[in-house]
Amino acid sequence: MVSEPSQPRVQATGIAGGVEGPFDPGRYDGRMPYRRCGRSGLLLPAISLGAYQTLGGYRGPDVARQCLFRAFDLGITHFDFANNYGTPFGNAEIVCGPIIRDLPRDELVIASKAGYRMWPGPYGDWLGKKYLVASCDQSLKRLGLDYLDIFYLHRTDPETPLEESLGALDGLIRQGKVLYGGVSSFNGVHFAEAVRICQREGFERITIHQPPYNLFNRRIETDLLPHVEPAGVGVIPFVALAAGLLSDRYLSGEVPPDSRAALSWGEEQTRQRITPERLGVARALNEIARARGQTLAQLAIAWILRLPSITSVLVGVSRVEQLEENVRALASPPFSPEELARIDALAPAG
Repeated sequence: MVSEPSQPRVQATGIAGGVEGPFDPGRYDGRMPYRRCGRSGLLLPAISLGAYQTLGGYRGPDVARQCLFRAFDLGITHFDFANNYGTPFGNAEIVCGPIIRDLPRDELVIASKAGYRMWPGPYGDWLGKKYLVASCDQSLKRLGLDYLDIFYLHRTDPETPLEESLGALDGLIRQGKVLYGGVSSFNGVHFAEAVRICQREGFERITIHQPPYNLFNRRIETDLLPHVEPAGVGVIPFVALAAGLLSDRYLSGEVPPDSRAALSWGEEQTRQRITPERLGVARALNEIARARGQTLAQLAIAWILRLPSITSVLVGVSRVEQLEENVRALASPPFSPEELARIDALAPAG
């Protein structure tokens, strides 16, 4: 892990990055480790906060403000969005934009993505240059920002040449609208091709990859990480808690009325995700977590961070208490070989 260089502390009622506010002066005191994003100058907190279906989705501005401000006080400086996050699409950026502008911009890393359908017609989907440039401009407008720190290609496109998509990302970086380029949900083959194209065409290099990764989905260990590490690209997994299944929310087999499953999934999707087999694994993993003095969510986060190639773990929360619980995972003891063997037996790779 890379620690933040020592700096003069900002007084709680002083000016931070041009913004006055009651920020915790101890937010950089070492509680939150910062990891280098591959071979770049970008440092990210070990835990980052994403909006997705929660902030601007089934949680409104008041909860979003509480979570974002508390995250910042805990040392979380990276907030992750996409053009299609929230309900309706784009609402996460609309809701969170004014809140972010009340935080010190120069202390934040703000990310967004584009790649899924946003408007009707042939130019509102996938990874064509027209769509990507328009989407970046729209995200900046919704957020009320001059630039994005990270902008991702949100998925692969089976028809648009990857040269065009990466060229559009390169252009946004050269225009100053984006600082770092990333890709999301690319498998190992697609990612390796993207790296080769950037090298061949002289495009700005890919800095970060955002793949799905958790104890129920370990595919990147064999498919993606062997390509990412030699390329010097950072990795920030999403769905770290398997949409809440790797927490205590569903261990009883009941669906809490205030949960994501109850509020946004629907009966069929809930039945497909919360299966008896997965619940059995989650309960067994919970026993390992309890023996370590942790919650299941804390074990799941600490387990991802065991890998040195992981830059940060992206979490989504609907309450401040969930955020605080997740951050306490950073105080986890190292995993013993015996614990890792038990975890592998319950949730094998491949």
